[in-house]
Amino acid sequence: MMSLVVHLKTVAHLRGKGDRIAKVTFRGLPLYSRVAENCGEVAHFNETFRWPIASRLDQNEMLEVQVYNYSKVFTNRLVGTFCMVLQKVAEEGHLELTDTLIDDNNMSIKTSVTIDIRYQPMDGTGGMWSDGEFLDVPDDRDGMFAFETDSLLSGQSHGSGTSPGRSLQGSIPTFRKAGRGVFSAMKLGKAKSSKDDHKRGDEPAILEMEDLDKKAMRLAGMLEPDTISLASVTAVTTNVSNKRSKPDIKMEPSSGRPVDYQISITVIEARQLIGLNMDPVVCVEVGDDKKYTSMKESTNCPYYNEYFVFDFHVPPDVMFDKIIKLSVIHSKNLLRSGTLVGTFKMDVGTVYSQPEHQFYHKWAILSDPDDITAGCKGYVKCDIAVVGKGDNIKTPHKANETDEDDIEGNLLLPEGIPAERQWARFYVKIHRAEGLPKMNTSIMANVKKAFIGENRDLVDPYVQVQFSGQKGKTSVQKSSYEPIWNEQVIFTELFPPLCKRIKVQIRDSDKVNDVAIGTHFIDLRKISNDGDKGFLPTLGPAWVNMYGSTRQYTLMDEHQDLNDGLGEGVSFRARLLISVAVEILDTTSPEIICSTDVQVEPVSNISESATGKMEEFFLFGSFLEATMIDRKIGDKPISFEITIGNYGNHIDGVSKSSSVKKKKKEGENQEEENELIQNSSEDEADEDADLTSVSSTPPMKPFITDRNYFHLPYFEKKPCVYIKSWWQDQRRRLYNSNMMDKIADKLEEGLNDVQEVIKTEKAFPERRLRGVLEELSIGCSRYVTLANKDVNLAGRTKLDRERLKSCMREMDSMGQQAKQIRTQVKKNTVKEKLKLAQNFLQRLRFLADEPQHSIPDVFIWMMSNNKRIAYARIPSKDILYSVVDEETGKDCGKVKAVFLKLPGKKGFGPAGWTVQAKLELYLWLGLNKSRKNFLHGLPNGFEEIRATKMGHGLPPVTLVYDMKQVFQLRAHMYQARSLFAADSSGLSDPFARVFFSSQSQVTEVLNETLCPTWDQLLVFDDVELFGEATELRDDPPIIVVEFYDQDTVGKAEFIGRTFAKPTIKMRDEPYGPPRFPPQLEYYQIYRGNSIAGELLAAFELLQIPFDAEEIRRALIAVHDFAVPQIKVGQGGRADLPPLEGPTDSERGPILPVPLGIRPVLSRYRIEVLFWGLRDLKRINLAQVDRPRVDIECAGRGVQSALIQNYKKNPNFSTLVKWFEVDLPENELLHPPLNIRVVDCRAFGRYILVGSHAVSTLRHYIYSPPDKSCNNWATAAKLMNGYMVLTNGCSQARSSPSLSSRTFSRPAGDVSVSLEAEPPIRKMDTVVKLDAMSDAVVKVDMNEDESDKEKKKKKKKKKGGAEEEEETDERVLDWWSKYFASIETLKENLRSQEAAQAEAEEREDLEIAAEAADIRPDDLHLKGSKMKERFKEKKSSKQKRSQAADGSEKRPPKARVDELVVYNRELESEYGNFEDWLHTFNLYRGKAGDDDEHALDDDRIVGRFKGSLCMYKVPLSQEITREAGYDPNMGMFQSIPHNDPIHVLVRVYVVRATDLHPADINGKADPYVVIKLGKSEVKDKENYISKQLNPVFGKSFDIEATFPMESMLTVSVYDWDLVGTDDLIGETKIDLENRFYSKFRATCGIASNYSMHGYNIWRDPMKPSQILAKLCKEGKIDGPHYGPGGKVKVANRIFTGPTEIEDENGLKKQTEEHLALSVLNHWEEIPRVGCKLVPEHVETRPLLNPDKPGIEQGRLEMWVDMFPMDMPAPGPAIDISPRKPKSFELRVIIWNTDDVILEDDAFLTGEKMSDIYVRGWLKGQQEDKQDTDVHYHSLTGEGNFNWRFVFPFDYLVAEEKIIISKKESMFSWDETEYKIPPRLTMQVWDADHFSADDFLGAIELDLNRFPRGAKTAKQCNLDMIRNEQELPTISIFKQKRVKGWWPFVARDENDEMELTGKVEAELHLVTAEEAEKSPVGLGRNEPDPLEKPNRPDTSLMWFLGPLKSLRYFIWHNYRWLILKALGLILLLLMLGLFLYSIPGYLVKKILGA
Repeated sequence: MMSLVVHLKTVAHLRGKGDRIAKVTFRGLPLYSRVAENCGEVAHFNETFRWPIASRLDQNEMLEVQVYNYSKVFTNRLVGTFCMVLQKVAEEGHLELTDTLIDDNNMSIKTSVTIDIRYQPMDGTGGMWSDGEFLDVPDDRDGMFAFETDSLLSGQSHGSGTSPGRSLQGSIPTFRKAGRGVFSAMKLGKAKSSKDDHKRGDEPAILEMEDLDKKAMRLAGMLEPDTISLASVTAVTTNVSNKRSKPDIKMEPSSGRPVDYQISITVIEARQLIGLNMDPVVCVEVGDDKKYTSMKESTNCPYYNEYFVFDFHVPPDVMFDKIIKLSVIHSKNLLRSGTLVGTFKMDVGTVYSQPEHQFYHKWAILSDPDDITAGCKGYVKCDIAVVGKGDNIKTPHKANETDEDDIEGNLLLPEGIPAERQWARFYVKIHRAEGLPKMNTSIMANVKKAFIGENRDLVDPYVQVQFSGQKGKTSVQKSSYEPIWNEQVIFTELFPPLCKRIKVQIRDSDKVNDVAIGTHFIDLRKISNDGDKGFLPTLGPAWVNMYGSTRQYTLMDEHQDLNDGLGEGVSFRARLLISVAVEILDTTSPEIICSTDVQVEPVSNISESATGKMEEFFLFGSFLEATMIDRKIGDKPISFEITIGNYGNHIDGVSKSSSVKKKKKEGENQEEENELIQNSSEDEADEDADLTSVSSTPPMKPFITDRNYFHLPYFEKKPCVYIKSWWQDQRRRLYNSNMMDKIADKLEEGLNDVQEVIKTEKAFPERRLRGVLEELSIGCSRYVTLANKDVNLAGRTKLDRERLKSCMREMDSMGQQAKQIRTQVKKNTVKEKLKLAQNFLQRLRFLADEPQHSIPDVFIWMMSNNKRIAYARIPSKDILYSVVDEETGKDCGKVKAVFLKLPGKKGFGPAGWTVQAKLELYLWLGLNKSRKNFLHGLPNGFEEIRATKMGHGLPPVTLVYDMKQVFQLRAHMYQARSLFAADSSGLSDPFARVFFSSQSQVTEVLNETLCPTWDQLLVFDDVELFGEATELRDDPPIIVVEFYDQDTVGKAEFIGRTFAKPTIKMRDEPYGPPRFPPQLEYYQIYRGNSIAGELLAAFELLQIPFDAEEIRRALIAVHDFAVPQIKVGQGGRADLPPLEGPTDSERGPILPVPLGIRPVLSRYRIEVLFWGLRDLKRINLAQVDRPRVDIECAGRGVQSALIQNYKKNPNFSTLVKWFEVDLPENELLHPPLNIRVVDCRAFGRYILVGSHAVSTLRHYIYSPPDKSCNNWATAAKLMNGYMVLTNGCSQARSSPSLSSRTFSRPAGDVSVSLEAEPPIRKMDTVVKLDAMSDAVVKVDMNEDESDKEKKKKKKKKKGGAEEEEETDERVLDWWSKYFASIETLKENLRSQEAAQAEAEEREDLEIAAEAADIRPDDLHLKGSKMKERFKEKKSSKQKRSQAADGSEKRPPKARVDELVVYNRELESEYGNFEDWLHTFNLYRGKAGDDDEHALDDDRIVGRFKGSLCMYKVPLSQEITREAGYDPNMGMFQSIPHNDPIHVLVRVYVVRATDLHPADINGKADPYVVIKLGKSEVKDKENYISKQLNPVFGKSFDIEATFPMESMLTVSVYDWDLVGTDDLIGETKIDLENRFYSKFRATCGIASNYSMHGYNIWRDPMKPSQILAKLCKEGKIDGPHYGPGGKVKVANRIFTGPTEIEDENGLKKQTEEHLALSVLNHWEEIPRVGCKLVPEHVETRPLLNPDKPGIEQGRLEMWVDMFPMDMPAPGPAIDISPRKPKSFELRVIIWNTDDVILEDDAFLTGEKMSDIYVRGWLKGQQEDKQDTDVHYHSLTGEGNFNWRFVFPFDYLVAEEKIIISKKESMFSWDETEYKIPPRLTMQVWDADHFSADDFLGAIELDLNRFPRGAKTAKQCNLDMIRNEQELPTISIFKQKRVKGWWPFVARDENDEMELTGKVEAELHLVTAEEAEKSPVGLGRNEPDPLEKPNRPDTSLMWFLGPLKSLRYFIWHNYRWLILKALGLILLLLMLGLFLYSIPGYLVKKILGA
């Protein structure tokens, strides 16, 4: 047996005399020495301690020796601690040493200890056995390890020279004194005992840092008097010591609550559909909803561009499991359903997990579900987006889409999934189930039993499996609680599947309806791994546990949802043995089944042992405290029941199976069975069955705590429960999870700390982050070491083995990466590295989740009156015991505060926030055989009481504590802020109730505030806590603070709750620094899962000394300590809190928070700018008439002037007022400032209109300009320091100290680069400047005219080489500018993406390089390879748009002036235009809860406009002495006056995109409505029919008077023929803030100045006037125009052109260009500079109040404003939509060739074809034209000379054809469609009696099509196949093209084949030209074509039978005929010869 032996010899150099005791701890197990009595300087212990150990000694493990002064009465005082890493021991097996101890503060002390350590490993050797070959355990001995770890010092040795066994304290003190503020005390190692670690551990970890910081900083002398720690949640949840574990803060279950989702799908087009001449329709299906596109006729590449929206209101889990299915159906109509071409499936979750929750312009691959051997059936291009509440989707800009035609590069697949997916079979094997609940009533069963005498099980289970939209089910097993199926359900699906979860559900078959018994989801990502060493999905055979509603059978189960897998199950339902396997199919093999239907087959049984060996487990629980029991329960006795599986459940647990296991194995006796059934409630104990479980506490009557809660009197007697249960021993799975969970918890805690440090702007967050990463890498390497032990254990499933391997790989790489990132953490990279670390956290949590369950979870139920009231569910892994500390569950053997909650839906909402009960609970679960130390973790000082009649081996039934400590708790409740508004006034009347142990106290109620400052000390006297004093000190119970809103009538309403841990002082400790008095801290208040405010408080728990004298002394100490430091201001009271105060008989005196704890105050002045009130709603039906604003902060305040008549003028007459107030020095402690608006009614009544709480005043702190900084760009005079604008980018001010450094470049360096637009020649002049010198900046505006001329000439010379012709000024319009700008926007986005990707790539390379130790020179090689890969990815996109880096390759871009297109609202670019005027929303009414947070808008009753500025008094003189300082205006100098002003508002609405469909047909008929004050402009008559992307192109003029009318609403409505029009969405713009903003948002500044043309200057003021005005207002010198195109403003010089052309082309001198160049660079002007708003188009989301938070589309628009007292502006720019240009395309079909021959000739059976050609241009063939037929072509040649004429309307800019037509005969009006210009030509074979046969087709995109071949020979398939590579031409540029093009079709194997060639001529003319030279269709006049010279065969045979006979017969058989004729003649002659010869002969003979 392995063991570790420590021989403790002596402890020397002790101080004084006394009794000493030593404690030696290893792996969390402490052993104590005997007491060495009355020894002096040396204590001789001479004792040996031995630890038998189960796992090998790890090099990182620690041994800890602590030496105490022993005291019989008091707690033992710690002398010091010695801690060492056992690395040397692990290597050598033996070590002897003497070393010094360290004290609490990690300071080395003189006392030393001498010990001798031996380690006996398994094999008897003590040598080196590190797992070197598996993984080098990282060792930091090579150089001092930077000391940044905070909660775990890495176990390796530190310091180069020290021997590895040397302890660590040597290096600590030096480090401590350095003053770098390391965070908490270093908790050394895992195995360190709780004692020393938690001396300080009871305050939050961050607090400890404060103490150390104070020490460190006092040395440095820079301490602020009250540094505070914002230990929000961490306060409770950090330091978890050995005896207590942390409570869960968030109470409400988040899942299961329905949420709004919107899925929007745009089907754009389909390509390469398989099939001939089809009419495709796309069906879009989400879940059960189906929608169809329109049908496109006879095309394989239909273009739809149709938009569908599906709205859902379901829980997230349900949503993400829904399947999105796209299917293409061929020729569907009313009568037939059509044939399926192919489908594509993906679950919603996959889309949601994409970046931006969307796929944009991606191609879905279609496959045929009925034939898996077939390949791809085509592609559908679509956009899919899933929007949840509050997600905003950034749509990439949709202007003229030059689409990604590269299909392969843009497939609709998540990152990392291969394009070629294979078919696979998914086998889900269902073996058997156990422990099912009753699912029928037992009445019928009893009747049956009476008649027949047989007892049946009351459930008929079957299993249903759902995957990727298909369902399969097993057979039903009648009447069985333990059914055995042994069946497998087989799914056929593409692999990897795009559906993440398999849903397995046990259901009860019932005649009426089947109900779910339990549901389990298998997440495929968790049971597979797609890495290089990954594995296919596999699972089990393993048991999965199912949880759901409680088990008692009721007809209407209110928690049925839980059984369907929604929400957290509240009870064990059953467990099911399943396994999953996947095999990839080889689709080529012949015997494969083609269809994808689900199949169910039987499988063989699996052996009992396959799932692991059955072991007996032991669960022990002890209830130490039960408080906060909700009084609604009633005062019946209450008991608690603990169950695990069905064990321990005696109300509705195991139903006795009818066939009492006949097949029981011999080994197990009948006892287990009995025990399961009887379940041991005392009264039914049969004598024969031993009682082996006690699962519930004895019922007890509750005691009253206060009005809301009871508690149970568990004082010295603590009831216990224990359960024995039998499960398969699969603890390794849980251990594995536990190890990872612990690493994750530690990481999470560390990251929270880092965020807290960043949030509170403390120093050095980067050090803390480095420490966290260091811990992570150590944790990971430790995990690998531990996990390595069980790599080859037996009895594991394939998944166990694979998962362990992949976990080890992941953890190893994570450790390496963490190390790697740690080295890169710098001050400026903290935030991004923090993000990376958060990714680690997610990865860890994902890995830790074990897909194969083993032991079911433990449930704790509170029972009253035999009813189940409330429950808590504790995962069994959390309380599972292991010998190895890391593997133990985090709550095992610890006291945990558990909050019980209501089951199921009852737990949602308000009911779920009230605590049903709070338990202090101790739990331990482990194997029965290792149960000997199950009581170890309990607080000491108890004796066990066992059940009476049972044997002694049993666990105790109660624990009786004989040790009890008395404490006094002081709760210093200072203030709360940002509380939840619980009253209808929008405020609350809050009070806090503090619970500790079984006592509770309340603070006073403060009326009408959301930010109460109670400043109250609550004292709990005589709090009794049980257990040893020392342990309590380490681990006090938690304090619960609840906040309520007091209502005059009825019960107080719950606001929220928080937890805290007190700082503890034992009676023998001094009350003094560093720990006392405690500091105020922030605690987050939770209401359900949402945050409802924060509490500022401190809690201390003081052990009560023995006599009154000591108590008195302690109390004096509290105040005495504080007095010398504090100037006793008005808050200073006497030494003791005085008791006279305002006494209240019920509550006793109210004590204030004592001085040492409350913050130090100083005097501030707060100036308030009162501007006006806006949009006040009615109050109690009466209008607000005379409002006033009251400002209050910390009890002081100021009132605004009264507005006499709100309707006439809602602005205040007095602008600035101020008040002085005492505020804490520490900015973080500043109380909130309340703004309230009241209405003054008659008779002196005031009614609250609404209120607003400014929770952080830090934004408004004024910091004077820093004179020492000589940087001209420092925005010195911060207007309330809210926005510092430097260098053109707005940065929210981070902290006062930083405000002087906001400009990042070193002072004096000015680099100005103007205009990043490619057309302008860039001149970057970098000039060295002093602050005062003149800077020369050259701005080269338009190229000189002469340049232009030169360019024109150049172009002409080159001739044909350049196709782009110079854009003509006249054709340019506003839209040219717009589209050019959009191109620029896209390019910028692309180059940003490219840069970002490259940066990421670089970083990945670096990380990879460091991990793999590549030398830098290899990096280049590797880098270039990576880059190539990267380029390949990009190249497809770059073909269309050379990204920014390829600018020189870019085709010369037409020189067009551009504007700026913002793809969001203008205000978000400019900080809401709150540069000096802020808008505060006024709230009234109760706040909505949780998900309804979006509804906060409903509570807004108006807006207060104004501003704040606060500063410490007195302010320096410099400011007030400045010239022109107006003392009345205070800090708000140079602010315009707020008198009413008349303004002309001009609203330009460009277009809307992605509108939400409003009509049944999935379209909308949008029009624009504009409201401003009382005026409303409706543009109803110009609605745009059936369009979701309408182009409005309109401008509207409205006159308005600020301030009365300042909120502009632009809405888009849907026009309806009948009924009212529906609102689609609206957007609101606050014009007033824009008008007054110093960004000058009234009229955007154009980039160039011109007097005429499309870019005409819009503003009535010319640039020079604007510049002069700005200089005057900003009190700066200038502008001075100089010769040579220079202008000087504030010591900076700008240059630019000085000439301008007017309409007549005459040149004049002008200064406007110069002035404009200054305006475009105004942000570079010192002090007053800021970026002026450029000429722009903003994109605003449209929102609909009925669907809060979900975008209904976007609107592109902009607003110009012109004051009426200025010269009137010119006419509005014309932005009306471009009228399409009319063209006529004339296509002459000359000839065809090589057309395939389809028919057989009538008589001769020869191949021939009757050819004709069909063509059309517009989508739906509505203008199709056919040639005549060339009959009987025998060679595939056809001659036509036939002309098609296609007139069409075309938008040049968008490259789309416009068609207007009625959708159906019922349509009211025509709908406009835009389709790409594609000419389709098809070749057909004409048949007389049957349908014509389609032979082939070609589609030419008129903008990009291949050049025709010169001859028919050169025309081949490559012209289509390699379309991308070939040069393309555009008919719009060429005008006339002639050539040969191929016809193609697809054969059966889906290969392209050439089916003919056509010689055609395309001629494009404009409509005007067409009128001048008309042509006829076909071969008609005018300009007729000549008849084709066709061979005569091409006639009809029945028209000219002779002719055709001649042809057919003569043509083919003429030689035959000639030969035959010859022969006949011969024969004739022969016949004649023979005929005549006899007569002749006779004649001859007779001698005629």
